[in-house]
Amino acid sequence: GDIMEETGALIRKRRATISTGKCVPLKQVNGRSEVDESVNGRSDSGNIVTKRNVSDLPSTTSKERKKRINVPSDRQSCHRLQESLLSSASGYRNYRGVLNWCVVMLVLSNARLFLENLLKYGILVDPIQVVSLFIKDPYNMPAACLVIVSNVFIVAALYTERRLSVGCFSERVGLLVHSINLSVTLCFPVTIVLMLKSITPVGGASALGVYTVLFLKLYSYKDVNKWCREMSHAKARSLARSLSCSSIPRSRESGQDYQVSYPGNVTLRDLYYFVFAPTLCYELNFPRSPRIRMSFLLRRLFEMVSSWMIPIIQSSMKPLEVNIIPLSSLSHQVPNHLLWLIFFYWFFHSSLNFIAELLQFGDREFYRDWWNSETITYFWQNWNIPVHKWCLRHFYKPLLKSGVSKWLGQSAVFLASAFFHEYLVSVPLKMLRPWAFMGMMAQLPLAWFVARFLRGNYGNAAVWLSLIIGQPIAVLMYVHDYYVLHYREGEY
Repeated sequence: GDIMEETGALIRKRRATISTGKCVPLKQVNGRSEVDESVNGRSDSGNIVTKRNVSDLPSTTSKERKKRINVPSDRQSCHRLQESLLSSASGYRNYRGVLNWCVVMLVLSNARLFLENLLKYGILVDPIQVVSLFIKDPYNMPAACLVIVSNVFIVAALYTERRLSVGCFSERVGLLVHSINLSVTLCFPVTIVLMLKSITPVGGASALGVYTVLFLKLYSYKDVNKWCREMSHAKARSLARSLSCSSIPRSRESGQDYQVSYPGNVTLRDLYYFVFAPTLCYELNFPRSPRIRMSFLLRRLFEMVSSWMIPIIQSSMKPLEVNIIPLSSLSHQVPNHLLWLIFFYWFFHSSLNFIAELLQFGDREFYRDWWNSETITYFWQNWNIPVHKWCLRHFYKPLLKSGVSKWLGQSAVFLASAFFHEYLVSVPLKMLRPWAFMGMMAQLPLAWFVARFLRGNYGNAAVWLSLIIGQPIAVLMYVHDYYVLHYREGEY
């Protein structure tokens, strides 16, 4: 009998032991019992243990059971070491609900403003007034005619590439013809806009924008075809496809697209697809989406149509008549900045996605997270991806290969960007002002200062301040000078 009792006690002790073979005491350590630690799965020594029911523990007295019930357990502990969600140390990044709140507040505030203006002024958006921004006379549309004439430069580039592909033109002659064609592409619309008084500023800016985009596209078209010829000569092997490769229909049933090789890409259809595609960098085979999504297309179209802001622009011109520009611009910086944000969404998201969906163009990266920019350089590299890719591919990298330093190459990119900004603003307004050029060149020291002395949220705040304060001042300077030249003189 004594042997049986000792054996039973030994079995009960073994049931309460941990992996090390030691019994689990019930004394409290730091306000918690070691039983609780073993239930959690780890002992003080760090060894892994298994969960045990209270019934498996050695028999204890009623006083010990009452004392053990009062011991706090993991079920009663509801606190742990953690940061608040809005603290930067928490690592929390999902603010979609806050974004939706901003959208709801924006809609509600603009709805109230819309109702107040509707009751006070009536309907301000006149379709005829919108059209008058582009044309003065419906029977005389020089800006539209200027855009139609741009097809001559497209055909000239295609003809030159065809002559080069069959060896009728040497590389030197082809470069000369392309240089003349590209130079005329930039200079011809400037001459027409400055000579004709019937072209409105908006119509002139739209036409010059089309010619600027065409210039960049044709330059990329020239470069890529030249690279293809160099690769074909270097490899010294037969081409994968002939000139008739573009006539082979695409197999839509199989879902596979054919791959075009040079010079099978030198066709009118291929070039015009590139001209209308939402990209500035040419490729022989663009990524294509499988089908056109009508719901996506209609949403983008609705966003494009609903983005008219003409009453705000008109109401903001008259107050600029005051002589103190900084004082006047303070009340227009936020509306001007909001206009810029609306234009960004309308063009880079709605319009370019609409065109891409219509053409089944697969690469939809038209912008990146520029709103998180902590440096000026990061902003310019990510807010306009089509232009950034073109500058990197056809301008910056060739400069580096020619031996130019990185700093000088970046300065050259900003200089070219400043030229095109001035080209698209001063020429349509028919007044030479250096505000856009100076604003772009001022980005160089500002980029150096922000990258050198500001980090994190401070750098991001500096980028936003440059967008809210810097750009509106340059725009309002042009609007002020244009208003003074064309409207104030008629009042006296």
